[in-house]
Amino acid sequence: MALSLTILGSNSALPTSDRYPTAQILRVSERFFLIDCGEGTQMQLRRNKVNFNKISQIFLSHLHGDHIFGLMGLISTFGLLGRRNALHIHAHEDLKGLLEPHLNYFCTDLPYNIEFHDLTYDEPTIIYEDKKVTVESFPLSHRVPTCGFLFKEKPKQANIRKEAIKKYDLKVREIVAIKAGETFIGEDGNPVPPEELVIPAPKPLSYAFCSDTRYYRRVIPIIKGVDILYHEATFAHELKDLAKRTSHTTAKQAATIARDAEVGQLLLGHFSSRYKDLTPLLKEAKAVFDNAILVRDNEMYVLE
Repeated sequence: MALSLTILGSNSALPTSDRYPTAQILRVSERFFLIDCGEGTQMQLRRNKVNFNKISQIFLSHLHGDHIFGLMGLISTFGLLGRRNALHIHAHEDLKGLLEPHLNYFCTDLPYNIEFHDLTYDEPTIIYEDKKVTVESFPLSHRVPTCGFLFKEKPKQANIRKEAIKKYDLKVREIVAIKAGETFIGEDGNPVPPEELVIPAPKPLSYAFCSDTRYYRRVIPIIKGVDILYHEATFAHELKDLAKRTSHTTAKQAATIARDAEVGQLLLGHFSSRYKDLTPLLKEAKAVFDNAILVRDNEMYVLE
């Protein structure tokens, strides 16, 4: 399983009996990233059997309550479970000042460190990187400073063909060089075609998260060609004026972004509580971009 996304919450500001506020767990290259942390996130993590200790990076798109009200409880629970590894929180610079009074009152003896990483909101920025994954923030357009996030696997090396090792009596240093893309010269002095030596590496996978934002076409070149795009679809298009006033997006507008960015799949979420039946939102999105689906709490979406 190279990339999987579990929806912990799919609703907007007001939770419903079956839709929690925004939170997601993205698993990519065996890393677990928590994206936003609405109220009830830790309950949803339990329900989906996510190992709390595997979460080391939290990315918060903006400081509205429906995206962060679950954070303080989660921090406390981490401490009660005896966490030792540092917790890294990527968020607006104001978050640290907002949390510190609560931490000083309720969590004076946390057994782990919290490291705050301030986001910027003027241009795309790499905010996390290791040997397998990069995470990039990029500006969205909402009522407060807001970021989207782009998660990308780094390219993998090709796998050497076992029959090629035997046929060409390849040494370790030659295998390493071939996997790195170097040309191998056979005994006849001619280069051996790469397809005879290696099995091509799988295509690196990518995921983009866009919530909350008005219809904002500046994201298109940033998310171009991603495998999965999650985009808020708070309203049906008949409420496009309300969407504009509140800096949100309609399902039709989200689908237009997906189509023009040539993404692989569109996941629609962040639904207004006014919608008990979400079918009209899906219908209008699919009229523009057919590979669109409505996310549901506690469902997992997998790319391999």
